[in-house]
Amino acid sequence: MTRKNFIIFMTDQHSRKFLSCYRNPIVKTPNLDKLARKGVIFENASTNSPICVSARACFSTGIYVHQNKCWDNAIAYDGKIPSWGHYLQKNNIDVVSIGKLHFRSANDKTGFDEQILPMHIANGVGDVMGSIRPNLPERPQSRKFSEQIGPGETEYTKYDQNISRKAAEWLKARSKNNKKDNPFLLYVSFIAPHFPLIVPHKYYNLYKDIELPNFKKFNSELVNHPWWIAFNKSITFDNYFRDDLHRREAIISYLGLCTFVDQLIGNVIDELESTSLQDNTNILFLSDHGENLGARGLWGKSVMYEESVGIPMILAGEGLPKGSVVKTPVSLIDVFPSILDVFGMNETYRYSGNSLFEIAKKEEDENRLVFSEYHGAGAISGAFMLRDGQYKYIHYVNFEPELYDLQSDPEELVNLATNNKFKEILKNYKNKLFRIVDPNAINNEALADQVRLVEKNGGIEKVLMKGGLSGTPVPGGTSTRVEINT
Repeated sequence: MTRKNFIIFMTDQHSRKFLSCYRNPIVKTPNLDKLARKGVIFENASTNSPICVSARACFSTGIYVHQNKCWDNAIAYDGKIPSWGHYLQKNNIDVVSIGKLHFRSANDKTGFDEQILPMHIANGVGDVMGSIRPNLPERPQSRKFSEQIGPGETEYTKYDQNISRKAAEWLKARSKNNKKDNPFLLYVSFIAPHFPLIVPHKYYNLYKDIELPNFKKFNSELVNHPWWIAFNKSITFDNYFRDDLHRREAIISYLGLCTFVDQLIGNVIDELESTSLQDNTNILFLSDHGENLGARGLWGKSVMYEESVGIPMILAGEGLPKGSVVKTPVSLIDVFPSILDVFGMNETYRYSGNSLFEIAKKEEDENRLVFSEYHGAGAISGAFMLRDGQYKYIHYVNFEPELYDLQSDPEELVNLATNNKFKEILKNYKNKLFRIVDPNAINNEALADQVRLVEKNGGIEKVLMKGGLSGTPVPGGTSTRVEINT
């Protein structure tokens, strides 16, 4: 495979549990279903950090958070570590982004020839309040999650529509100009189905008659777990819902946003298929992280359960088995070597990932480990995850771990870490974790960097007075203004 084009579609906060091609019987995602029939579904894909900025830094650099040091939503990728874009530029591949990047600034050289409608962290600063750790403040912006739901339009939905339009226009122009035979990578990144959970009426109406789902309950064994006590006192989304009917409205809106962004992606693919570029272009669809959507009383991301850490990933391209499902665990860091693979680049690759194209063609390896870590808002100490085809191990620095058998307990309801029968398995996973990283040392490093950042921004009191972000402004915007239809 050499010198082929590549389009990467990314959505934001999109749990893989909310696509019909991932066996959700309710949500409608016909365009992504069609893409899956043409390519490969990775059934066990994970983010390397369940938070926007950190996840996107891993995606871009091909290395983990403890290596790129983008700890939270105020410490963003700045281009100093080579990205896949830098590699492509050195090899004369055209590299263009359209939409959300969530890097530090458009002025940083992050590996793109052109950034169209780029969204970066607010004012180059981001959410410094999330860096106040380990003495965690309650995040009052949690209230907005339950207030901004229902049918309507936001600056985000308008922005996403503009991203889709610009991407289609770019492909149309590319197919006609004198560069049509030059290879390119086009990265198209949407906000939906990210909060605010407001969606155009057309998509809200698709789900307004759904039955209320059974909310997964928080594991009673963990109610008194100190890490979780601290988290639930800081991230308080669920406290502001009036009742389950109010929660149902949020779920309807999220489902609508999943269909909304599916349509926007479909519009771009339709344009691709109308051009001469179609037969020479690979497509990857994925998200940066998932969404809890009320499971265990949790909303948003930031935790290591599958709703939050699991992501959809679909790959279509030359030589792939069409309509197949790959169970081998994969993660965001596998994208970097996949991009090098597409363009036939033989540079020495020093990172931990492997090409998704190669993984899809090989015999399944359910024992392959994937790794994730979290050092952001709500975490009193660093959280680290290892998972393979059967088990998930969650390590909390200074606190007791969790262990789940994903084969017999895919909903992660039974914590096996308290069962002496699994003592040896726990020990093995802890040893595997320490072979990847020293979690204690990295926790201390992250906390120290965050203390310095907060001090640089005036100290804890000033940061708290300023407050935390509930969303990043769209390009040219000043807030995530909301228009709600009643």
